Amino acid sequence: MTKFALSSSALLLAFSIAGPAASQGQAISYKDQPKLHDIATAPSAENLRNDVQTLVDFGTRHTLSETESDTQGIGAARRWIFEEFERISAACGGCLEVYYSTGVIAGEARIPDATEVVSVVAIQRGKTDPERYVLMAGDIDSRATDVMDSTSAAPGANDNASGVAGTMEAARVLSQYEFHGSIVYAALSGEEQGLFGGQILAEQALEEGWRLHAVLNNDMIGNIAGINGVIDNTTARVFAEGTRQNETAADARMRRFTGGEVDSPSRNLGRYISWMADRYIPNLDVMVIYRLDRFGRGGHHRPFNDVGYPGVRIMETNEHYDRQHQDLRNENGRHFGDTIEYVDFDYAAKLTALNAVTLASMAWAPAPPSEVSIRGAVQPDTTLSWAPASEQEQDMIAGYRIYWRYTDAPNWQFSRDVGNVTEFTLENVVIDNYFFGVSSVSKDGFESPVVFPGAAGTFDLR
Repeated sequence: MTKFALSSSALLLAFSIAGPAASQGQAISYKDQPKLHDIATAPSAENLRNDVQTLVDFGTRHTLSETESDTQGIGAARRWIFEEFERISAACGGCLEVYYSTGVIAGEARIPDATEVVSVVAIQRGKTDPERYVLMAGDIDSRATDVMDSTSAAPGANDNASGVAGTMEAARVLSQYEFHGSIVYAALSGEEQGLFGGQILAEQALEEGWRLHAVLNNDMIGNIAGINGVIDNTTARVFAEGTRQNETAADARMRRFTGGEVDSPSRNLGRYISWMADRYIPNLDVMVIYRLDRFGRGGHHRPFNDVGYPGVRIMETNEHYDRQHQDLRNENGRHFGDTIEYVDFDYAAKLTALNAVTLASMAWAPAPPSEVSIRGAVQPDTTLSWAPASEQEQDMIAGYRIYWRYTDAPNWQFSRDVGNVTEFTLENVVIDNYFFGVSSVSKDGFESPVVFPGAAGTFDLR
């Protein structure tokens, strides 16, 4: 077992500051998982390069581009992705359910005429809890400078062939394992025209009652040289919204008095991803950014956030804007356009590995606790309670872990294993001074994300 431990002087300092809170908890620890180390080293930079090259060779993947050709346009691209998922499935004995997710969009600024938006989805069903899902996605479509230009070359090597290639590579790696929960691999269309592929799939998930606990949207995971002059292959950004979009007026009123603005399920998913990087991805530091997306911009996790699902955007830290949404050209020795020579495939493999270990850990872990509540106003103690594990998970649950931190701390600081119970009281830990949460832990040590009490933090749909 590997543990993070504080020095004796640090523990004394923590106790002097936190008093009973520190004595009730311990330094954050975890059970090291050899399978996750294996998964972290499995993604192939060469596979990613080959897949990005294939996608680039379709010329343009604009949502309104050619659909009949076998070699050019969005139609050829999505058929190739479908066939590739089928090949991956054949290699694992038919473990993937591959299908097209479709919807007709019309009357929109960027899709004025009726157009079928077609995404490619592959589902790896869980063995014990198949209706519980985690999802990884990348965007198929590309664009030139004019968002309505559906014919000019738009290779979209980094934006976002890299995300699609990463999703397919994650499927190759994870399809060699079996999980408790289901994993969804999605190549989404219509992102540049208005996030329509994600919207269509999110609506399907709602209609079918998916218990979807994580959407990992990968949008540009291959660039290490920013327009700011920084070259960096050791960091990644995870954008995670705060207050959930579908919060009711009653939920907002309660949150005003109990907190939760920085503990949405998306934020705690972001913290979980950062933990996966710290534990399993060498030389990678995750920046969890407290914003839905880049300033004033959007991505394909947003349609899932809109209906209440936890979702984040995973991407490079330093963008190069000359290589996004640009006609191919050279001006005064300056290159414009999203071409493959600027994609760093070792870095893309590292971010693919980050996705893969996160998906695997969540799919092997129990579901995040449900119906988490807290009480302790005008009392010296804080009590948390939660619903029992589902029938499907009773045999795998070892117990639960309570976390807490100072309200201005970005990450969980203290934790306590409390056993297989549905309520626990932290004595002499005053509710007013900390934020709290609960995670589920399996008998083999896999752990769910932490759940903040109440509507603000639940991973279940509201």
